Amino acid sequence: MTHSSEEQFAGTPSGRKARDLGIDIGTLPSGPRNAITDVAGVRVGHTTLISGDGELVRGEGPVRTGVTVVIPTEEPWKRPVFAAPHRLNGNGEMTGLEWVRESGLLTSYIGLTNTHSVGVVRDALVAHEGTTRPAGEDYWSLPVVAETWDGALNDLNGFHVRPEHVEAAIASAHGGHVAEGSVGSGTGMIAHGFKGGIGTASRVIADVDGGFTVGVLVQANHGRRDRFTVNGTLIGPRITLPSDAETGGAEVPDARFTTQLPEGSGSIIVIVATDAPLLPHQCARLAQRATFGIGRLGGAGENGSGDLTLCFATGSGDIPAGFSEGKAPVSFPVTALSNDRIDPLFYAAIEATEEAIMNAMLASDTMVGINDATRYGLPHDQLLHLLSQ
Repeated sequence: MTHSSEEQFAGTPSGRKARDLGIDIGTLPSGPRNAITDVAGVRVGHTTLISGDGELVRGEGPVRTGVTVVIPTEEPWKRPVFAAPHRLNGNGEMTGLEWVRESGLLTSYIGLTNTHSVGVVRDALVAHEGTTRPAGEDYWSLPVVAETWDGALNDLNGFHVRPEHVEAAIASAHGGHVAEGSVGSGTGMIAHGFKGGIGTASRVIADVDGGFTVGVLVQANHGRRDRFTVNGTLIGPRITLPSDAETGGAEVPDARFTTQLPEGSGSIIVIVATDAPLLPHQCARLAQRATFGIGRLGGAGENGSGDLTLCFATGSGDIPAGFSEGKAPVSFPVTALSNDRIDPLFYAAIEATEEAIMNAMLASDTMVGINDATRYGLPHDQLLHLLSQ
């Protein structure tokens, strides 16, 4: 069964973001939607796959997975944007990065999914690009697709994500409010021992610094419960969950192993968007600063974690797509930000990443997956009580 997130996405705010609950992350104001879509032209679409209950039967379920697609600009293969990645810890995958590093350009949509569905999502994005081009045109595509592992709740090796699910996510991509929590590629994810998933946030810097917007979207599937910290207050080990009597508050055993999963295993993907006129090396600096937001909540880029970030910037003007024989200009004008004025964007990336992770957790309800494995949502009441002390 496929659950569409379109109504959530295009509709009213969820009311479950950190700032909705009175939890202020940082000091900068958010954009009107507090989402990556506050950067003009950015769209997000989800396809959520949830079906079945009980014992795992490979190929049948239970299924708790999906696809999320971030569209940085319309047809980026024709209208690329400057971009750069950063790696906090590399036990993960984000395809297409060698060309991003080499060219400084993002020339594709960004796909997010589970670890074993990267290939099908990548191929579907290549095929989709072909539908936008003239019949018979030769082209090549190296799309960016990133993953985190949802096998604790999902029939990962049943390969339930298919090309039509990628197309559905693209078709539903929309500006406005972004559905968060257990939606799209975040459906089966776990963060800091609680239910995780998709989260997003934005920050706007002062007019004197350019008035630019930084938006972040995360797929949060990382972190240890005993390190989970909010605004300097250690939270994770002080939360009481129904499973604690059995586990002593430790990480719930994972379906991959006969023994307990090493705490801190997991991954996070961070997509940073900005309308500031950044050059590729400046995008790399923003992508790096986003990892500070991971750290502020207790993430540490553990050995078993794939913590990968990508920043793209839409504000530098029209950039030639390249590989158009005889059509590319010898040179082209670019607007660029002075390095001396970049610090406010650093702070915006840090704050938006930190809140996006929080929003992913706050929006995620308790989920039961394969073999009745349960991951509990972060209890709002307990969190607010601890922060009030």
